[in-house]
Amino acid sequence: MTAAADLAIRMARATFNRALAEADLNAIGPLLAMNVVMVTGTDSAVISGRKAQLMAWKREFAAKARMIYTRTPDRIIVSPVEPIAMEHGRWQGAVDGVVQASGDYSAKWRDSGGDWVIEAEIYLTLA
Repeated sequence: MTAAADLAIRMARATFNRALAEADLNAIGPLLAMNVVMVTGTDSAVISGRKAQLMAWKREFAAKARMIYTRTPDRIIVSPVEPIAMEHGRWQGAVDGVVQASGDYSAKWRDSGGDWVIEAEIYLTLA
């Protein structure tokens, strides 16, 4: 279970990164739990719920100088007692290939009927 979950979460994260790069809201939606919560890195804004997060991404995608975010998992810890996991890694935001911000993040995932979805993410801006 652990190796399969680790791989599934890494694949889901790669899908999320690709969706951000391609401004594909339709690909992001299924990766988010209905009540997902994101705490942003710089101003600690709380974005609560799938609909609110998709609206935030839609605004980001419409920006003239669009920041493209990439999350890179360092490790994934799968719970042995519940269908949940924690992802820890590094993130960066780049405009035209130039990194503008970066830091660390953690994401809580849940296996929902065979699909891993993000329940919560928290970001820390370090640069």
